[in-house]
Amino acid sequence: MMTLPNILTLSRIVAVPLLAALLWWPNWSLGYWMALVLYGLMAITDYFDGYLARSSGAVSKLGIFLDPIADKIMVASVILVLTAQGYLRGPYVGDLHVIAGLIILIREIAVSGLREFLAGAQVSVPVTQLAKWKTTLQLVALGALIGGGAVHGPPPVLLENAVRPLSDQWIHLVGLASLWGAAILTVITGWDYLRVGLKHMD
Repeated sequence: MMTLPNILTLSRIVAVPLLAALLWWPNWSLGYWMALVLYGLMAITDYFDGYLARSSGAVSKLGIFLDPIADKIMVASVILVLTAQGYLRGPYVGDLHVIAGLIILIREIAVSGLREFLAGAQVSVPVTQLAKWKTTLQLVALGALIGGGAVHGPPPVLLENAVRPLSDQWIHLVGLASLWGAAILTVITGWDYLRVGLKHMD
């Protein structure tokens, strides 16, 4: 039975190609504003589908299956497109900000595989409070990077002969700093999951 929470989850998955398309042109400020609104709606939907499922007792196997997939597809798509369009570049370290995005993607893949293994061993791994903070910081980081494109336009590294003071790209810098914060929490929470998994491996 297709419940409202499941419909909301599916809507996030369906919206991902549109979100990626809006982010595809770094010089299109309106597209980034539209992407920011869509991203915000997807983030809100992420909260409400889980809340509605729990409050109404409508938690289903389909919802449990789809919800983490929707989250990972959205995060991976935004990170990849923003990287391709140069938004994971910044002052001082240039392209090295891509490493933060790479850490997040590797963790998502590794934890998904680990959860599948533990499910086969009938071991449940609850989501920790730190993992929830990681998710929140990750959402803020990607939202700020999209918002930076909407407000400031492309990062200076994408513009020929552009010299832009840091104060004129502060939203972009907040996004990069938050992304590194999320990457650090990603390593910590990923290690927590791995320690649980190692206990059940021969």
